[in-house]
Amino acid sequence: MRKKVIGKLLIAILFLLVFGLIARNSMANKANDKHSHKNHITVYLAGDSTVADYLSSSAPRAGWGQGFNRFFDDRIVVRNMAKSGRSSKSFIDEGRLDSILKQIDKGDYLFIQFGHNDEIKKDPTRFTEPNGSYKSYLKQYIDGARAKQALPVLVTPVERRSFSKDGTALDSHGEYPAAMKELGLEEHVPVIDLTAKSKQLFQELGPEETREVFMWLDAGKEKNYPDGIQDNVHFQQAGAELISRLVLEGVKELKLVPLQNHIIK
Repeated sequence: MRKKVIGKLLIAILFLLVFGLIARNSMANKANDKHSHKNHITVYLAGDSTVADYLSSSAPRAGWGQGFNRFFDDRIVVRNMAKSGRSSKSFIDEGRLDSILKQIDKGDYLFIQFGHNDEIKKDPTRFTEPNGSYKSYLKQYIDGARAKQALPVLVTPVERRSFSKDGTALDSHGEYPAAMKELGLEEHVPVIDLTAKSKQLFQELGPEETREVFMWLDAGKEKNYPDGIQDNVHFQQAGAELISRLVLEGVKELKLVPLQNHIIK
């Protein structure tokens, strides 16, 4: 009888030891997962077709956000949530900002570039007034990010390929870039002036060389565009990389720490 009692006690003690070890390992794994998460910063990109990712069936078309992660070490994760055809308004109305805000975490970044489609007056689902509703919608991105203790960054819209007869690069976004910069000052949000940076680049390259930046393709050159294309808005892959490097230049100029500390090229 005594041996049976001792045996049962030993089994109970062994069970408690094993259970305790499992519980401790489970807690340690959770702690490690949490620690691992803190070791990563996610950069979310909200924008339009000039930022978005594209499938191989659209190659060589690419947005500047496509492959943006290659400029950073493995502590940075880039999630490109940009979508073709969207404005600051329609992106929100379709629930795309809400989707980002459900995922974004403390210390993450939200890069915001809109303007191209906000300018389409004939489309009330996308149009915004530069010094009115445009700024109001952009403020929703800022407030949403800050509510999650994330860091908003405004990016003025990249220029279109537009030149005067004498080869001077022209402004193509009206009052929208200035409105965004003004909002940045009002809300104390860093602004990357991609409008000015891209205009300067296009001026340096000139009307002919910028065709290599944008989707200007001769008929028969690319299988996805057998009839050729002349597109002054969207980029070829090499052009998209040039634009993404301008954004990266802005990160450095603004000293966006800690993001800047993880740039590798």
